[in-house]
Formats: sequence, C-alpha cells, structure tokens
Amino acid sequence: MQVGFKLMAETFDPREIVRQAVEAERAGFDFVEVSDHYHPWLYSHGHSGFVWSMLAAAAARTSTIGLATGVTCPFVRYHPAIIAQAAATTAVLSEGRFTLGLGSGERLNEHVVGGGWPSVRVRHEMLRESLDIIRLLWSGGYHSYEGKHLTLDDARVYDLPEVPPTIAVAAGGAEAARLAAELGDGLFATEPDAELVRAYSDAGGSGPKYGEVPLAWAPDVESAVNSAHDKFRFGMTGWKVQAELPNPINFEAATATVRPEDVQEGMACGPDVQRHLEVAGKFVDAGFDRLALINAGPDVDGFFEFFANELSEPLRALR
Repeated sequence: MQVGFKLMAETFDPREIVRQAVEAERAGFDFVEVSDHYHPWLYSHGHSGFVWSMLAAAAARTSTIGLATGVTCPFVRYHPAIIAQAAATTAVLSEGRFTLGLGSGERLNEHVVGGGWPSVRVRHEMLRESLDIIRLLWSGGYHSYEGKHLTLDDARVYDLPEVPPTIAVAAGGAEAARLAAELGDGLFATEPDAELVRAYSDAGGSGPKYGEVPLAWAPDVESAVNSAHDKFRFGMTGWKVQAELPNPINFEAATATVRPEDVQEGMACGPDVQRHLEVAGKFVDAGFDRLALINAGPDVDGFFEFFANELSEPLRALR
C-alpha cells in the first residue's frame, strides 16, 4: 500500500503547490499528484497554475517522493507529442520518480483552444491514439503516425529517461478500464468502484491502482465541513457533469443546491481517525493499492501533522 497526497492546483498558487510537495515528502507521503487544469472548478478556488512548471520545481526541491499528474488529457489542449516530451523531461529531472496520469479530459480545461468538445466515444478513440503516439516517441528515434484523429510527423524526443514513466490511465467505466489494461501500466479512478477494478483486472491489467480519497481535516467537524463545502462540493456532481461543463460559472450553478450535509455524507470531515479510515477503506476493499488523499480542509500543514502522527500508520495497515 502506498499513500499519496493530491496537490490541488485549483486552490493554491504555484509556489504554495511546490511548498506542499516538499512538506508532503517530509510528512512521509509516498507520492504527490498534481491536477492538470486550465480553469479551476469554482470561484472559491481562484488558481490554476501550469502543471509542468510546478512538477519541474517540485522535482528540483524533493529527493524521494513520487510525482504524478492527476490527470492530463493528452489531446485537444495538448498534442500527445508535447506530453511525451514533457513527461520524459519530468522523469529525467526527477530521476525516475514521475508517473504520467492520463485521461479523456474535461470540457472545463480543453475547450479553451477552440477545438470543440468531442463525444465520449471519440475521446476514448483519441486517448487510444495518444497512448500509441506517446509510446512510439518513448521508444527512441524518429516516428510518424497517421490515426483517425491524430497525426505525428517525423518527430523524436531526444531526452528520454532510462526507464519510461509508468502510465496510469483514468477510468470512469468498464471501457476505459479495459483501455487502461491494454495500453496503460496502471489504473486511476476517483470512486471506490470494485467493478471498475474488476474490469481492469479481467482485461489483463496488473499494475498499480490509484484511487483519490476525499477528506477534510480540521480540529473540529464544523470547520472541516464548511471548508469541504467551499472547496469540494463540485465533487458531489458526478463524473458525467464534471466532464461536460465549460467554466467555473457553470459549476457554481450545478452545485447551488449541494448542502454542507451532502458533502459531510460523501467524505470524511474532522479529526476522527476512524472516520478517515472508513472512507479510505472503501477504496482498499474495492482493490486500490495507491491512495491519493485529497484534503479539502482549511489547514494543510495541520493535516500534514495529523497524517504523520495519527493517520499514516493505521492507513497503511488497511488490507
């Protein structure tokens, strides 16, 4: 069991994200993952730095902790050739500590380049082609590619790590889980869905399985719930909503009826270790072996102390 920390680039400025990566290493986390967004989810977030700059800075200021994107869409806003180069460079800078989390994206981030927002079926096709292109470029030498949606023209990534980064593919359903098994090295998910893990395993997937565990730490429950409602109520909308809305104003409207008690029911809020273990245990029971903790509480340094002194040991003991 590995335990990581989600660096929410939507809620903190880039320098603070890098500082938190350093503090997460000191607190004993195994890895950090950083969201790759162009826009934040809500007005209350107020930030959205460029993930590859933050990862480079974090790589320079840490020495042992794993680094990951959580997750990057390698098409529309980007081209997979650019992601292949960015991921390879990050792996070199971190001396092999980087994992590339990939997914089919959200309209929130991808529509900004004016390329439209494809259907789920087309996005899965584009993700498949993107994975093909990234693997080609990581194999060394010059390559071209002609797909249904994406092309590559005589390109080469010159700076490659000794070992290619692990690719963890995000999945919200069985089809994406099977794609993760076929073309990825691991699975990435945001819900404790045992059927998703089963679909991945049945398709031959045997790599690490990352699950994002929502929580909000504070010395008292009320402060934790209020902070979680302010920062994480968008998570209550479900993936189909999260993937389709274009801007923070739309998420403000979509979450207008989400109550603090709704957030409290869906995630662990407060100082109770057992409540946090209960929520995390659902992911462990579903088959996940990499837990990325998302703290929507008001005090990130207090949470790091809580993790190091109270939560880490019993959390790692979950089976």
